[in-house]
Amino acid sequence: MSLAALDRDARATGLAIRGAFHPAPGDTVPEGTGTLILLGPDEPGFWPEVRRSPEYDDDAPHPLDRWSRRVIGALAARWGGVAVFPADGPPWPPFLSWAARSGQAFPSPIGLYVHAEAGLWISYRGAVALPGCLELPQPSAPPCPACARKPCASACPVGALGTGAPYDTARCQSYLRSEAGRDCRERGCLARRACPISAGVPRQDEQSAFHMAAFMEDWPTGTAPETDRAGKNGEPA
Repeated sequence: MSLAALDRDARATGLAIRGAFHPAPGDTVPEGTGTLILLGPDEPGFWPEVRRSPEYDDDAPHPLDRWSRRVIGALAARWGGVAVFPADGPPWPPFLSWAARSGQAFPSPIGLYVHAEAGLWISYRGAVALPGCLELPQPSAPPCPACARKPCASACPVGALGTGAPYDTARCQSYLRSEAGRDCRERGCLARRACPISAGVPRQDEQSAFHMAAFMEDWPTGTAPETDRAGKNGEPA
């Protein structure tokens, strides 16, 4: 069983291996883990797989989380591992620490993680902890130092995401529920889209709108106009 073979199996479901590492002492991973594999969307095939799933059409809450649990759970069973998900908690699995350990994701100028292949669109739908130690590729080079313009740092129209400052969630949400925020609301975060790597990822606008609708539903009750609450079934990327 090779990492490449597992990646082919994952891509047949709309997912891709977005990093892997061998845990060291002190890493918070399931007991007995020899290799921890991170799984994220494989664009553009990911969203069509979700759209035609039973979870998407059954009107129950959190269809994407439930799809992820079913699909990644089946992969873990085939691979002889244990599935782990971001919502498993508390305590919550440290997915960002795992991303950093994978050597494929790095802090960006705006504080979000940027992936060597997925750019700022990177998200992790789950992980699989395997007992064996698979052969792994060399870590990628961080992409941001070679990015001369760093367009992500100035792309946010209201400065909610910028260099050297914490993410201003309230300012972002306020902008999103305005008419001016329609582009971000319907096509996804402008700062994420500005990343040159993200620009080459064929992510569908409908998928971005799904995630943004979920983010909008985190507003306190009554603060968002009903016309802007564009869906009830999303989860953040």
